[in-house]
Amino acid sequence: MRTLIENVTVVFHDGSYEKNIYVSYDNDRFTYVGKDMPTGDFQRKINGSGKIMIPGLYNCHAHSPMTHFRGMAEDLPLDRWLNEAIFPAEDKLNGSLAYTGALLSCAEMIASGTVSMSDMYFFCPQIAEAVGKAGMKANISRCVVSFDENAEMKNDVRVLEATELFNSYHNAFDGRIKVDMSLHAEYTNTANSCRYVADLAAKLGCGMQVHLSETEKEHIEAKQRHGMTACELFEKTGVFDSVTNAAHCVWVEDGDIDIMAKKGVTVSHNPISNLKLGSGIAPLEKMINKGISVTLGTDGAASNNRLSVLNELNAAALIHRGVTKNTEFPSASVLLPMATVNGARSQMRDDCGMIKAGYKADFALIDAEKCHNVPSYSPVNTLLYTVYPTDVCLTVCDGITLYENGDFKTIDIEKLKYEMNNSISNFTEG
Repeated sequence: MRTLIENVTVVFHDGSYEKNIYVSYDNDRFTYVGKDMPTGDFQRKINGSGKIMIPGLYNCHAHSPMTHFRGMAEDLPLDRWLNEAIFPAEDKLNGSLAYTGALLSCAEMIASGTVSMSDMYFFCPQIAEAVGKAGMKANISRCVVSFDENAEMKNDVRVLEATELFNSYHNAFDGRIKVDMSLHAEYTNTANSCRYVADLAAKLGCGMQVHLSETEKEHIEAKQRHGMTACELFEKTGVFDSVTNAAHCVWVEDGDIDIMAKKGVTVSHNPISNLKLGSGIAPLEKMINKGISVTLGTDGAASNNRLSVLNELNAAALIHRGVTKNTEFPSASVLLPMATVNGARSQMRDDCGMIKAGYKADFALIDAEKCHNVPSYSPVNTLLYTVYPTDVCLTVCDGITLYENGDFKTIDIEKLKYEMNNSISNFTEG
């Protein structure tokens, strides 16, 4: 359907903006972005006055079924949070529960302007179906865990599931789904399993997702186990030879940053989850200065507890100024790419992440006339420092409206909330 958005303020992927812009899209792609009203007939016209238009947001680290565990385990460091609360709860998950949890994650993301996520978990076919239903994009990976250095990885159930996922869902739902390989982390794998999964990703030509140096304890113990950092181990075993999305990177050393820059690794910065779990703050300025592409991620709802990239954008804008005592870093020209085009590129979606003719029509409209957004001297500053996720009034992915003025177009949200509330007993009984 040919659609025209009139007189809108556009905040572009690079942090620049233009007022009183016309934007048109037809089917799944933008066809015009400019000051002059395009000619032709439009099936729909949207009044963009008082609205800020942004590229669709990318959540580049998520565990979508973990909405089931939101608020379940609080005030614990990562190792205790995992072993005492999350791992036992995950043992009670099944495919049906994973589907509803993932679908609720999609709904929450869509309602706050996110069009794509990079997801690392299990029950991945159910996650793919939830994403397909919701109308989002996603890079989905079945994470591999292996503690036996002598294991025959070709027969490992997780590897078999990851391979089947790739064969069944890679480029499914009109290309909205892509499948990556994944290693959960250094501390949950051996050098042998790292090497095998790395070789598999290279053979399939797909991306790789990993957790990397999230906590100080993890970082120190990796060096004790291997005589090298987790980053050095991943480089040595070929993990970084594929397009790699490395989540967290809080405790990376200068040499690790050099390796990631050399290998073109993308870092998924998860500021809120890292703060909540007491893990620390990633050295963003060092990474940016070395030319590393950085994205934003929420992590799972159990450790955040919200799934809003707008919240992560605001947190990233603030905490690094406090750490560096530099009010000029990070600037909008650093932050906006992290939330948009860098995410698209990390997912190997080269025609996404920008409001630009020929690119996929992925965007969100934000109500800039809410009381907390007034007055607005700069729409970029309004976006970074005053906007709430609930100010999103329209989310479009591949030209399809997914959410508008509180109405979910692809999800029966009341039914879903009912199912999620009824699922609590699965994790509190027995």
